[in-house]
Formats: sequence, structure tokens, C-alpha cells
Amino acid sequence: MTRPGPALFEVATNPDPASTLPFLIRLPLADGELVLKARDSWPRTAKVYCHRAERWPADPQIIEAIPVRSCPCRGVAIDLVLDRPRENRSQLVFTRIQGGREGTFWQSARTTSQARPGIRVPRRRAADLAHLTILVDSRERYPYKFAHQQATTERRALPAGDYGIAHDRELLVGATFVGAQVAELLHAATIAIVAEVPLATLAHAVPAFPTRSELWLKFLEAYEARRGHSLHSRRAGVRLT
Repeated sequence: MTRPGPALFEVATNPDPASTLPFLIRLPLADGELVLKARDSWPRTAKVYCHRAERWPADPQIIEAIPVRSCPCRGVAIDLVLDRPRENRSQLVFTRIQGGREGTFWQSARTTSQARPGIRVPRRRAADLAHLTILVDSRERYPYKFAHQQATTERRALPAGDYGIAHDRELLVGATFVGAQVAELLHAATIAIVAEVPLATLAHAVPAFPTRSELWLKFLEAYEARRGHSLHSRRAGVRLT
């Protein structure tokens, strides 16, 4: 009895000469294979746009075939890990583009960092903060020192993320969202941060149901549980007219 060989990630030439996506890629998923047309054979210098293909050709012109270590589907993303020393990790993110059509973007850690080259850690503290404490998760092995940020650091087991800010005014001072279709969440967070909207006020804003905006309720509930008090009781004297 012969054992089946390892699952393969395959790249082939798109046989359709009229297509603007010259490559085909085939991914082995748990519920069957996924075939996509792609603009490049790997996300080396930029994110690669992909689109679903009808089928894998009967006689493909294979460019490369690499054994797959893992290829799990996590919500709107597929994490692809190949069994080779270089160019071995990437992610495909499924989203909706202009006109409501499905679009797939294939990215790697390198292309993601190159897409945001101007990001720098600020060196100045906000003028209205007399003291700023940056919380560093106790499980972070090599944390940033924040030597130029006019702030102190404190090691603490954080419920999520590697860094946080200790602030007693109960304001939203920063937010990070990663994933597809997070523009509305980023916009809402920007308004809350710039306008310095208290968390007690945010707690009374009812998000549309069912939408991603419900994440705000989860954030606030987790904050209430951690602090041991309800934000809904902290708006005494506010009347709705």
C-alpha cells in the first residue's frame, strides 16, 4: 500500500492569453482545492491581486510545486506555510472591492511592512498628559524600551496584545484593527480619539446589529470586567431630549 504524498502548493501559467492575471495557483484546503488566478507567482515586492478561477487546467504548465506544511482557513483569510527555507509564509485575504465584487489579496510579512514604510514611533508625549505609563506584556521577550517617548514602562500580563497604555481618564487613546473591511472601525476610533470621547459616553452608543461595529460592545464589556465597575452608571445628569 502506497502512502499519499504531501499536499502541494502549485503555481502554473494561466492558459488564457487574454487574462491580465498570468499565473494560476492551487491551494490544498481541508474541504477541497482552491484555484486562483494571480498577478504574480509570489508576493515578493507588493501584495498580489488574485481572483477565483473556474478550474485547474487538465494539462497545466507547472512553474513550481512545493510541499505544504499547513494551509488553514481562518475566517476571511488563509494562512499558507510552505516546506522550504525561503518565501515560505504568506496569507490570502478575501474581501469585497469596488462594485461589491470579491477580491483576494495575497501578502507576506515583507510586503505588508513595505506597504507602510513611513511609520515611525512618536518621540513626544501628548501635551495634556502629565505622566504616561506604557504597559508591556510580561510574556514579551524582547520589548521596546521607549527611551525617547518621555514615558515609563510597566510589565504586566495583558489580556490582549503586547503593549498598552495606563490612563486614568477613561479615554480611548489608540486602536489597531487588522483584517478586511475595517475602514468603518478605524473611522469610528479616530473620531473617539481625536474628540476625546469618554468610554462612559461610548458605552451608550448602540451599534447597528448585526455588524462588525458590535466589537465596540465587546471591548467595553471587557474593560468593565477588568475595572470592576459599570460604565453605564457614570453619566449622571445626562438627559436625552
